[in-house]
Amino acid sequence: MAELQYKCPCCGGALEFNSGVQKMKCPFCDTEFEMEALKSLDEALSNVEPDDYTWDTTAGSEWNDAEADGIRSYVCKSCGGEVIGDSNTAATECPYCGNPIVMMDQFKGVLKPDYVIPFKLDKNAAKKKFEEHLKGKKLLPKAFTQGNHIEEIKGIYVPYWLFDADASAHIQYEADKIKEWEDADHRYKRTDTYSVLRSGLIAFDNVPVDGSSKMADDLMESLEPYSMRDAVPFQTAYLAGYVADKYDVDDKASVARANERVKNSTEAAFRKTVTGYDTVDQIKSNIRLSNGTAKYALYPVWILNTTWNGQKFVFAMNGQTGKFVGNLPMDKSLFSSYLFKTAGIAAVVAFVIQLLFGLM
Repeated sequence: MAELQYKCPCCGGALEFNSGVQKMKCPFCDTEFEMEALKSLDEALSNVEPDDYTWDTTAGSEWNDAEADGIRSYVCKSCGGEVIGDSNTAATECPYCGNPIVMMDQFKGVLKPDYVIPFKLDKNAAKKKFEEHLKGKKLLPKAFTQGNHIEEIKGIYVPYWLFDADASAHIQYEADKIKEWEDADHRYKRTDTYSVLRSGLIAFDNVPVDGSSKMADDLMESLEPYSMRDAVPFQTAYLAGYVADKYDVDDKASVARANERVKNSTEAAFRKTVTGYDTVDQIKSNIRLSNGTAKYALYPVWILNTTWNGQKFVFAMNGQTGKFVGNLPMDKSLFSSYLFKTAGIAAVVAFVIQLLFGLM
């Protein structure tokens, strides 16, 4: 397998993309290089031929098809250590010497990304956000906060399909205006029902759909939005020092989710225009798309993993904006105590109100 590493011409160390200075930087001698300076080198190395390793051995036995499916092995050119990854790992770091590796063979047979949003925040920012995420959580077990240690933090470029389209919508609503009044003898209620129609056009740019089956869609969508103002034309140099997945869900397979997001957003936008009624129900919706196109981009995500009481917790941070998401455990005893105290306070308040009204 061919691998791509950017070597520092000053000391020979492996260069990596530094999110702080937005340049390639050598972690050994701190020399910085502009991304444009590496563009020609990147183009030349993109055509590197794969290595050919032929071994003659009778040791062990062969994997069967089910076992071997998805396993990939690479040899680090800096230290010779073997790196094991799955079929979608496109960039990682050597576990022995720490040098960043871009696995060029993984890009063969798949589309080259159109854009990449480089990391703006580093690993320390992700750790800080995690600590802030724990603060103020009254039902969080103390043992989780005191004894919890992050087991793994990875900066991952997640593949995304970005869909552009114009949507033509025709939506019908049933809306009610309700008026109530009373006299000395009766209470009255009048309901006027209206048929409300809305038609119009709405344009969508860069509707994102996660292209990796390994990433939970709800987790990735919780990190949105990303801003394309920081997007740049793709260069493999941006992957150095991070993990990168190539897509295993292509654009055609992602269309259904894109349609769903466009539909929900269109209906929500048109619903906001129906005002002045007491109740509104959507009756019919017809949405047609035109000028639909798709782009392929890589988005920066920090993934943090930790285990507590035998349960794995996954947290994620938007590597561009710092938005942090993730579920936390709940101390059931604290929850029960909280409910008891709340119920007790409510009972006292009810007693006082009853007493006051009894005295009046």
